[in-house]
Amino acid sequence: MIQTTLTLAQSRPLTADVWEMAFLGDTEAFSRPGQFVNIELPGKFLRRPISVANYTEEGLLLLVRVAGQGTAELVASPAGTRFNTLTGLGNGFDVSEQGEHPVLIGGGIGIAPLYGLARKMVGLGQRPTVALGFRNQNDVFYAEEFALLGCQVFVATEDGSLGTKGFVTDCVKNFVPEADYAFVCGPTPMLKAVYALPQLKGGQFSFEARMACGFGACVGCTIQTNSGPKRVCKDGPVFRKEDIAW
Repeated sequence: MIQTTLTLAQSRPLTADVWEMAFLGDTEAFSRPGQFVNIELPGKFLRRPISVANYTEEGLLLLVRVAGQGTAELVASPAGTRFNTLTGLGNGFDVSEQGEHPVLIGGGIGIAPLYGLARKMVGLGQRPTVALGFRNQNDVFYAEEFALLGCQVFVATEDGSLGTKGFVTDCVKNFVPEADYAFVCGPTPMLKAVYALPQLKGGQFSFEARMACGFGACVGCTIQTNSGPKRVCKDGPVFRKEDIAW
């Protein structure tokens, strides 16, 4: 973990409540896709844990969902604004484990850490399949970005307004039946649905959506594992399928 100052380079809205924000600054604390940052919000004492969508030597990319006043002020910040940030937090995804037919599965803002993971895998000469789930077509973001990496992308919307009608697990069942290993991030109900897919022999599940304080102090992000209760922000956010006690 490194405490550093990140400078906002640019930001743009992707949907009504999701923004892409690019920052310049020190990223040497990052070692794996799927890690997160704690960023000090304007005028707030507490920091906000946010998934990192991608990082390079020059800076990092965040996808931010506006969930309250703090994040609303964050995405409204002008270019050049400097933020006090804790970087390189969490364990991230281990790309050395991925089975024969890996699939990246994301729901809503949980898509964020999967983008950096896809870039990492493509850089290693792999082309993972990507399945994304949204409420409706107005909530869809980053499907084109994954496709531009050369990934085969399937989209599900709950109302059927784009792609498959239903949930992201329907995409996997219908279009990726050979998938035997999953990298997953999203809300807990989605994670449980993916966990129950019969063809998955293994996987890595990011519980970033459960984090509140980002330090493990509130204990609100605790999950049950086969070795006892674990705090997502201290022991994760990524846990292997065989370690989760579901």
